[in-house]
Parts: sequence; C-alpha cells; structure tokens
Amino acid sequence: MNLNQITVPSLDVEKAIAFYETLGFRLIVRSLPYYARFECPNGMSTFSIHLVEKLPEGDGIYVYFECEDLDAQVAALQNKGVQFDQEPRDERWLWREARLKDLDGNQLILYYAGENRLNPPWRI
Repeated sequence: MNLNQITVPSLDVEKAIAFYETLGFRLIVRSLPYYARFECPNGMSTFSIHLVEKLPEGDGIYVYFECEDLDAQVAALQNKGVQFDQEPRDERWLWREARLKDLDGNQLILYYAGENRLNPPWRI
C-alpha cells in the first residue's frame, strides 16, 4: 500500500481553498461547497478538504508535510502573511518542525527529518 490522500474537515471549503493555495498546493478538484482536492507541491500525494457541520473536538487533526528546505519555506510563507504557532526548531525526536493551524484549526506541521524520517536511531 501507498498513502495517496489525506482529507481534513472544514466549515468553509471555499475559504480553505485560498489558504491551501497560499501554502503552495495546486487545486485539482473544486466541488463547492462540499469538497476540494489538491496535489501536494512535491511527490505524488494529494490532500483534500471536505465540508462538515461540526469540527472535531480536542486537538483535532494533525497533518505532516515534509520540506527539504524547511526554513526557507517557512520564511517564504511568512512573507505571504501566513502565521506560524511555532517557528522551525529542532525537536528531540530528531526532526526540525514548524507548526501552524489552518482556518479550521487543523494542525499542520511542516518538517524536515532527513534520514531520521524512516530510520531514527531507535527504529526496531
């Protein structure tokens, strides 16, 4: 199996489309007001949004997007007005991460892990 697509909930798909286009995703399906699908900027994965009446409670959804040039990517997005909850920093699990939320509170983590992405020192 190979992961193809992640779908996150949204209260306003049209507003969410603009947000994700700002992040660099390319819109490939627009089925308003219920659904939108994007190609990720790199690789073969897709990402989509679907309309919900109520968002999940608690911490909600976490989605990780890998960026080889994390610091430059974050700086470019900040120049476009995107606000981050956490600037890029090295984490104890050997990933460098920056964090932000989309308009619906879904947690988005931009990260770079290099070899540690699949092969951390503690891998079984």
